[in-house]
Amino acid sequence: MPLFKRNPFGHILFLKRLLILFAGFATHARYKRFNTLQIEGSDILRKLPGKKVLFVSNHQTYFADVVAMFHVFNASLQGREDSIKNAFYLFRPKLNLYYIAAKETMNDSLLAKILSYAGSISIERTWRAGGKEVKRQVKFSDISNIGRALDDGWVITFPQGTTRPWKPIRKGTAHIIKTYQPVVVPIVIDGFRRSFDRKGIYIKKKGILQSMVIKDPLEIDYENESVDSIIEKLEFAIEQHPSFLKVIPEEELLAYNEDHKKREFPFNFGSQEQEDDSQEEDDN
Repeated sequence: MPLFKRNPFGHILFLKRLLILFAGFATHARYKRFNTLQIEGSDILRKLPGKKVLFVSNHQTYFADVVAMFHVFNASLQGREDSIKNAFYLFRPKLNLYYIAAKETMNDSLLAKILSYAGSISIERTWRAGGKEVKRQVKFSDISNIGRALDDGWVITFPQGTTRPWKPIRKGTAHIIKTYQPVVVPIVIDGFRRSFDRKGIYIKKKGILQSMVIKDPLEIDYENESVDSIIEKLEFAIEQHPSFLKVIPEEELLAYNEDHKKREFPFNFGSQEQEDDSQEEDDN
């Protein structure tokens, strides 16, 4: 009999629990004191099955988004109503909670490796590596690892594969949905790119209102619905369909461009050459 219980990926659950506890207490103030995290839909989390749930979300930073979700999910499962007040929920975290991330990103630093052990399913990008465009076949082991994680618990994915808004959703997410038929729960986040640097490690501004809206599970016909139909459904659900650009207030667009004019690509859909491609594509 093994001394320590492990998850399907061989990670020691006791060590994972300690890492979540340490990282959770170290980051709690980022969403509760320095900035405010407004949450909607925590009751939906408590109604979900314990496994085979896929969360799909827009993406704004490398790490701050998913860390916030770890806080919200664990707080909600322990009875907090749209709140992460009182971080003692971190002593009993959901250990079968995973997120999909690029292997390149998760090997980038010691912090990334720690976060990886806490729940990352690292995959190889099929379109980008080392800041250059590539064309690779999808690794079967990557897909099977996602399926293994879904069979064990909940999985978070950022289907646009980038922190840059309004990018198309990658077809791989739709294929995963059709193959493993999980409960699909959309999440819409905002405010993280204004409060954190791109990696989501350093606080860029204080007093920013961050938000996380957890929506009802999507209705999907796994057998008959096409990949394109699922993609469009996801785009609307996480509010990244191009039609949403028409309803963004002008002052928000101006503020976004002003905050990011030195590093970010503004909402003009111009040449890709203006982007820092070596840092753009950060997840799957």
